[in-house]
Amino acid sequence: MNRDTAPDLTRRVAPAVALHDRAAADLRYIRRTMEQAGSFTAVPGLGGILMGVSALAAAALAASRPTFEQWLAVWLGEAAVAAAIAAWAVAHKARSVGIPLLSAPGRKFLLSFFPPVAAGAVLTFALHRAGAMEAIPGTWLLLYDSAIVAAGTFSVRIVPIMGLCFMLAGGAALLSPPHWGNAYLAAGFGGLHVLFGALIARRHGG
Repeated sequence: MNRDTAPDLTRRVAPAVALHDRAAADLRYIRRTMEQAGSFTAVPGLGGILMGVSALAAAALAASRPTFEQWLAVWLGEAAVAAAIAAWAVAHKARSVGIPLLSAPGRKFLLSFFPPVAAGAVLTFALHRAGAMEAIPGTWLLLYDSAIVAAGTFSVRIVPIMGLCFMLAGGAALLSPPHWGNAYLAAGFGGLHVLFGALIARRHGG
């Protein structure tokens, strides 16, 4: 066979290779798009219940403290306990349902949740320094509402609904007599967490 007329096999293989690469790229794009558009479903129902129970215990303990500083210390300790419970519960549920914790929806959830919480920490210091301690319970509830509603836009529908309930509790706390603040914290961080934690566990798993 004449060398000049021999078939060029590379010209036949190249389109097939290019088609395979393009298909792989398309699949990666589709997977990335679906991940970014998805919801963060690793919100733990059991973790919410445990956070609520710990808040109710903290409210009972704080109610008997003789000074505001001791009352505040109890609730700050409860915040640390609740944060530990939430971190464990979210990580555990993410593993159990096979969702990467730092997937695109997970990152959006966390990045939306933390700024209002950080603002709450700063405002707690500022209100304490200004002597406006009676505004702390309502401020906590309202900023937690902001965190839950913002993060809930990337999660299941019941999460932002829970946030709106915290908003109502926070507004009521700011408009009510100051000595009702501890009861509002018990109803919000305790009762609402238990209620919505049970609903999430029932509808979306623990």
